[in-house]
Amino acid sequence: MSRIALVFFALFASIMMTIAVPVPVANGELVNVERRITHVGRGTWFYPGLGNCGWRNGNNDLILAIGKGFYDRNGGGNCGQYVQITNTANGKTAYGLTVDSCQSCGDNDIDMSPGLFSQISTLATGQIQVSWHFMAMGWHP
Repeated sequence: MSRIALVFFALFASIMMTIAVPVPVANGELVNVERRITHVGRGTWFYPGLGNCGWRNGNNDLILAIGKGFYDRNGGGNCGQYVQITNTANGKTAYGLTVDSCQSCGDNDIDMSPGLFSQISTLATGQIQVSWHFMAMGWHP
């Protein structure tokens, strides 16, 4: 009899733990959780202006552009989402806000403002290898 009680207790505890899993909420609405995918690709820099997300930015703004194909497949859904970027050569990390798309970038590449790029490398380098991933929507440094 005690084995049956133990099995039922374990089953009940498992069900309760599953139900109690935290659900991400922002502003009272459920948030779509995207699995964190770390991209490894080319990091470059550009002179910003008016981006595809509709915002005008300058050289010192910590912003970036993702690949045009990636941007189009998401329908611009990553606009306003922060990205954590790491220079794979020196380990320096920075955060930038997604505000644009990059025509010459592949899905794993990003193009950064001079202000953002200079946090992880020198502008004279021009191109570096980076690993990067999106932070949760609504997160900011």
